[in-house]
Amino acid sequence: MLTVSLHGIRINAPIGLYPDEKIHGNDFETDVDVYIRVLPADTLPFIDYSIISRIVQDAFLTEGELLETFVLLIHKNLQQQFPHHERIRVAIRKMNPPIGVPAACSQVALEY
Repeated sequence: MLTVSLHGIRINAPIGLYPDEKIHGNDFETDVDVYIRVLPADTLPFIDYSIISRIVQDAFLTEGELLETFVLLIHKNLQQQFPHHERIRVAIRKMNPPIGVPAACSQVALEY
């Protein structure tokens, strides 16, 4: 199994449930892992991680409130871009979520 990963993609975007989040934005980090089954005699496929970065950046340009919406959008776009994948994992973290107590991040992840 070949795994190509791009972790800690940092983006600030006006996404969230609360009005203040839409004005000031939130800091997000995204991790992507693309898994491709390979045979020992195969030449390893090339996965351009700049394409992964672009897919993540483009997703955060769309409007929305829920991390679940964005993790699904990114996952679907990665599936289309890399049709020979075995599985894809996308995790999005909202840094310092506004929940009334200190928390490093909240996270939503999707893998299949």
